[in-house]
Amino acid sequence: MKPIKAFAAAALVAVTAPAFAAQPVTGRWVTEDKAAVVEIAPCGQKLCGKIVKFLKTPPRGVDQRDIHNPDKSLRSRKLMGLPVLTGFNEDGDEWRGEIYDPKTGKTYRSLLQRKSAGQLQVKGCIGPFCKTQTWNRAG
Repeated sequence: MKPIKAFAAAALVAVTAPAFAAQPVTGRWVTEDKAAVVEIAPCGQKLCGKIVKFLKTPPRGVDQRDIHNPDKSLRSRKLMGLPVLTGFNEDGDEWRGEIYDPKTGKTYRSLLQRKSAGQLQVKGCIGPFCKTQTWNRAG
């Protein structure tokens, strides 16, 4: 009977342990529209991502400001260096936080998940509706 109890205990541990841990998402990623490179790195206890390079010059040049931000006091911030991913925590096999779209000035609930060594799935959500993009690792 002892082997059966040991097997049952091992099976219970396997069921209660998390199935997957989130793969790391840190590094430099090219946005789906190939307009910018976003670097994801720790910021305190969480992960954040900021624009570190333009691949397409913004409409008002490399010194483009955050002109669409709903907070008027933040509209003078430069897009270069702007945090667009904030407050990401690991949750199972994905990362949860917020994504800011400087083109619209809107912030969305967001999920990040590595799909491969070179691809990151980025979701921006309002309620149950999400838009998904694939970002590629910057070379």
